[in-house]
Amino acid sequence: MSEPILQVKDLNIKFSLRGRVLHAIRGVSLDIHQGESLAIVGESGSGKSVLTKSFMGLLDANGWVDSGSIIFEGKDVANYKTEKEWLSIRGRKIAMVLQDPMTSLNPLKNIGKQIGEALFLHQGLKGAQAQERIREILLDVGIEDPQRRMKQYPHQFSGGMRQRVVIAIAIACQPQILICDEPTTALDVTIQAQILQLIRNLIKKYNLTTIYITHDLGVVANIADRIAVMYAGDIVEIGTCDEIFYAPKHPYTWALLSSLPQLGRKGEELFAIKGTPPNLFNEVAGDAFAPRNPFALNIDFKERPPYFDVSPTHRVRSWLLDERAPKVEPPESLKRIDAQGGSLYEFG
Repeated sequence: MSEPILQVKDLNIKFSLRGRVLHAIRGVSLDIHQGESLAIVGESGSGKSVLTKSFMGLLDANGWVDSGSIIFEGKDVANYKTEKEWLSIRGRKIAMVLQDPMTSLNPLKNIGKQIGEALFLHQGLKGAQAQERIREILLDVGIEDPQRRMKQYPHQFSGGMRQRVVIAIAIACQPQILICDEPTTALDVTIQAQILQLIRNLIKKYNLTTIYITHDLGVVANIADRIAVMYAGDIVEIGTCDEIFYAPKHPYTWALLSSLPQLGRKGEELFAIKGTPPNLFNEVAGDAFAPRNPFALNIDFKERPPYFDVSPTHRVRSWLLDERAPKVEPPESLKRIDAQGGSLYEFG
């Protein structure tokens, strides 16, 4: 595996809300390697977006890095305090594609101006030089007739085309890392497949390192080299795409995979994870997933599990991997993943 392009070490992020403190990210450590595609999955509220926004200084005003480090290009960006410091990497070296293009684009400015703003801010391009670069970028993201399209406004584009424009703005300055925050959520299945293919093409052309945030494991199978599973502000399992799909070890990962519609059977109810995630305003004792985990051990309610290495690329935070723990088999439904084989990787 290549050298890490970004390293997160024991990161803790907190928010102040109505006089109380919410511990949103709880001691996360993560290496992101040059050229890889990493997917971060988990239920809503698990901390996926908060974690990645901290890489760009986009935390809300009431949030802060309480401890830990984010190492990028030899510097700890977790210590950055000013907008000037963040602008040295935000957009220029690390860029983000947000999930709702309607709120990401300015309805009062044409598409060309919005892409041009990024080029001027980070590269100083303007005039004919900027216009030529805008045309190139629009063609790269699959928007034909760029000379005409760059003069149009967001409302003149379909949902899928608007998402392509958002991607164009993100890649305008050829960043090293591209963060995609559920970029296909609001799109229909056919357009989702097109956007995923577009991202794959851009990864190859621009040699991008990508971080893909989603709750949709069906999407993950199409794009990820590795998968990090997040729960209650912590990474509970991380491994290659095949390791997570075909040899998962954490009960939460089992539950997420069991929820895949592809594993359902006609006449049976789709699986749903019982209970709700913990309240992160309170201190979490033991394993955060224990109250929802049918396989929980007594120690799960008392002590947070360490990471156990399953392979050089696969590690899991679960007491079930302790040599003293009873042997527990994954749910029967997960055997259907092996039976389906590559069909999970066929979008739609």
